[in-house]
Amino acid sequence: MSDAAKRRIFAMLDVDGDGEITEAEYLARVDRAAAACGRAPDHPLVTAARAAHREVFRQMHADADGDVTFEDYRTWAGHEAFEESCRPALGSLFDLADHDGDGHLTREEFIRLRTATGNSAEGAAAAFTALDTHGAGAVDRATYLAAIHDFLTTGTSPMADAYPNSHPHPAPATAL
Repeated sequence: MSDAAKRRIFAMLDVDGDGEITEAEYLARVDRAAAACGRAPDHPLVTAARAAHREVFRQMHADADGDVTFEDYRTWAGHEAFEESCRPALGSLFDLADHDGDGHLTREEFIRLRTATGNSAEGAAAAFTALDTHGAGAVDRATYLAAIHDFLTTGTSPMADAYPNSHPHPAPATAL
């Protein structure tokens, strides 16, 4: 796969736009998702999501030489990494948003989750529409995770609309 999808995902994870993902920056996505989904910080699903995300960060940061750079991410990201650690971590975020525990996210739940984790509301809405192929007003867990996997591994997926084409957050101001 080309680096384009990996760059788009990396840009979303690099919240401050400094070219590196810190552990705090990465784990904050769990806290943002939990807050957006109305889950208390000590809720068991939030605790499970934090643990799953710590494992992803540990694997992305395998060389332990500082924060995760794009090169670290590029080397790590792919099918094997997705199946080993991303699927559980992303599934844990899905579970945070799935308030009735039925294995489906409504449009509102989906957009709330995706915007809390770095997507634009417009991109999240477009991704939901693309994933809701039966017009049922819901996206199931397997479809959601398969779409993210496909984007990461092939660069094409209905989830492509959810990821920014450039850095979604303003870069921090620097002192002169």
